[in-house]
Amino acid sequence: MVARTQKEIRQRAPLWLIALLLLNLGLMSYDARDTVTQQRLLRVWIQAAAAPFQNVTTRVGGAGVNIFEYLATLNRAAKENEQLKQRLAQAETELRDARAARDENERLKGLLGLKEESKYTSVMARVIARDPSAWFDTVTINRGRSSGIELNMPVVTGEGIVGRVVALSPWTAQVMLITDERAAAGAVVGQLGTSNALGSVKGEGRNGLLEMRYVSGMEQVNKGDYIVTTGQDGIYPPGLSVGEVVEVTTGTATVPHVIHAKPSAHINSLEEVAVLLYHPPQRVAPDQTLLPTGGKSKK
Repeated sequence: MVARTQKEIRQRAPLWLIALLLLNLGLMSYDARDTVTQQRLLRVWIQAAAAPFQNVTTRVGGAGVNIFEYLATLNRAAKENEQLKQRLAQAETELRDARAARDENERLKGLLGLKEESKYTSVMARVIARDPSAWFDTVTINRGRSSGIELNMPVVTGEGIVGRVVALSPWTAQVMLITDERAAAGAVVGQLGTSNALGSVKGEGRNGLLEMRYVSGMEQVNKGDYIVTTGQDGIYPPGLSVGEVVEVTTGTATVPHVIHAKPSAHINSLEEVAVLLYHPPQRVAPDQTLLPTGGKSKK
């Protein structure tokens, strides 16, 4: 047993020697100092060895901080973008309202100007409904019998004729538009009193145009000519604007022109109109005292 113990001691002696040498080296290294900075060399070696790992850690940490800052920036940008969208929508709404108010003001000025210039008393009204069916082209206005409006009174805007009153209640009236196929008006192409291009204007239905019939093929009619009322229909007073010629199929001495016109009034966007309290003049009947043959009165 003693021999075996000595053998083990001899075998372990190199290990103890190496351990002692390493311990001595460690103590010497720990105590060793840099001649310039007087820092322990062990600390310098540890810092040098740890430097790459510190760089990686610093970069990863910095990247993490940058990501969070980027996300925070995106969040702020999204909130600011939403606020800007709301402000833009509000500004657009205010702009639309301002434009609508301006347009309404212009229309009202036109109606007021028409009222001042016209020799006929008029009632201003607002369009409150429109018949959407394919068979009728009518609108409803917010003035009726209580405002002095009667059947067949003409309805106009500052641009031209709109139609005539076809139904009444005390507070509303239904207006048949001039573009309705059942509507008609006596009219002339050119200046009233000087032109002989007389005819009748009627609506063409849903295409929004007017057709003028019975104009002699011998009369000069050109695209762009204006059409005005003659007053012969007993509804519209003479001299009101009807529309502008957009197409002419030239007639002959025996065949009348076929004329298509665009209404002067903006029929598809009516908002305010004026009803003319117009009563056509009574037609004078022929003198019954005249003889049919001699033209002499009875005695």
